[in-house]
Amino acid sequence: MATQESGQQQPGTSRGRRAVLGAAILGAGTAVVGLPGVARADERHGGGHGGHGGYKDLPVPTIVAHRGTSGYRPEHTLGSYQLALDMGAHVIEQDVVPTKDGHLVCRHENDITATTDVSAHPEFASRKTTKSVDGASLTGWFTEDFTLAELKTLRAKERIPGTRQHNTLYDGRWDVPTLEEVLKWADKQGRKRGRPIWLHIETKHPTYFRKLGLGLEEPLAKLLRRYGRHKKNSANFLQSFEPSSIQRLAKLVSAPRVVLLSTANSRPWDFVEAGDPRTVADLIKPEGLKWMAGFAQGIGPTLDLVIPKKPDGSLGTPSTLVKDAHAAGLILHPYTMRNENTFLPTNFRKGTDPNAYGDAFGAFKAYFETGIDGLFSDNCDTALLAREDFVNG
Repeated sequence: MATQESGQQQPGTSRGRRAVLGAAILGAGTAVVGLPGVARADERHGGGHGGHGGYKDLPVPTIVAHRGTSGYRPEHTLGSYQLALDMGAHVIEQDVVPTKDGHLVCRHENDITATTDVSAHPEFASRKTTKSVDGASLTGWFTEDFTLAELKTLRAKERIPGTRQHNTLYDGRWDVPTLEEVLKWADKQGRKRGRPIWLHIETKHPTYFRKLGLGLEEPLAKLLRRYGRHKKNSANFLQSFEPSSIQRLAKLVSAPRVVLLSTANSRPWDFVEAGDPRTVADLIKPEGLKWMAGFAQGIGPTLDLVIPKKPDGSLGTPSTLVKDAHAAGLILHPYTMRNENTFLPTNFRKGTDPNAYGDAFGAFKAYFETGIDGLFSDNCDTALLAREDFVNG
């Protein structure tokens, strides 16, 4: 997931519309539990989740492990993905970028300065450079300047060590995984557990890479076909902040697709390149949602589009986005919940240490009550417990 985060529906009324579609941890089984007076999710928004195969069978709300368990392990490593699976996350996210020789690897960004030990490799010192990526000037090392063999000599490390000092214990333990390695891992774990392992795969900066001759969608589609993950009911979502990437993928594979949405005043980079004046604020209007529903099954809005914040950083009144998206037939998987005070709305922070945990359970409850279908979290164990409180409360 990118770092582009950040009638009125009444929060208190959505509890009666929530579904209990299986155990919080899928490995424990998927028995459907009914609550008196509670409508199932497929009844809640006509043909949504529930009993039809593919993503419609996922528990609601769905817990998506953001870059794996990035609250506990360096992000986008096999260690981070494995811990997310062991904790019981319903879906595990990968961001993909290309190498110089066209392999797809799992990194949050093509700039690997903060997430690998590349700066400690004197043989790559000359690769440090400054680039403009989606209008932002960045100085560092970039995956598109390395072959896969070269990239495999690097080791992953914690991206925000000042906030997550405990994660630095695992610096150097894992390398940068290819998407194919993750697909093999998911297949192996699926056979072991007797169920599909769900993934949420994001194309990062697709317009930027296409201009370099490193288009993401075609090699991604090829891998999905190779591993049987290209079908309508396949156990993965495909996501991007650029709608044109999702449109291109829709022509290549049938797997479910999600358009990611940043702040209301922002514009997708493919819109900027194409001279399309629309902003995210336009896309979340009914006509914009209807347009996206023509090639996607869902949206992934930043949480601030679901519940805008007040000037003091506390949660305000929920927007109509959930209701409007459901009316267009779209599911919502907003991002990103984290446990630390620095990432929480101010009314859910505890104490003065920005790196200490705040009232994450309270924040999860507020977001779940809007009727969202799922939620990305760096701390999927906390998210699963909050979900259990919500569906059983």
